[in-house]
Amino acid sequence: MRFTEHELTVALTGAAKTMVAAGNKDVRKGRTSVDTVWDEMDRYQRYQMLEAIGSQILPVLVALPDVEVQPGTRPEFSTQQVLACVEEQVGDDVGRMKRKVVVASRAALVRAALDHLPPRQDPDALIVPDHL
Repeated sequence: MRFTEHELTVALTGAAKTMVAAGNKDVRKGRTSVDTVWDEMDRYQRYQMLEAIGSQILPVLVALPDVEVQPGTRPEFSTQQVLACVEEQVGDDVGRMKRKVVVASRAALVRAALDHLPPRQDPDALIVPDHL
């Protein structure tokens, strides 16, 4: 699937915030928001989180099949399509049980990233300023 740089950035950030929410007790109990915790992280901590998650899900997002996306909607992929792409990316050098766990966790991360994708913009509606 061909995603724009902006779409991949938003999807990756959304998946990272999902991981932060899952790992933070205050967010899980509703005492604070995930955006507050994300903003309190320094740039290097955010980089480490984005780099770790990006190395796992970006190859899968790129490997997803091309689908027709109408302007104003998000691309939709079935669970089988996501699982097939994840299984392609996971090597055969891991054991059977570890492979199951890795596939399930990466598929959940990819699903979280896809849920955070912004709606596709209409390319014909783009306005180019006169000075360009």
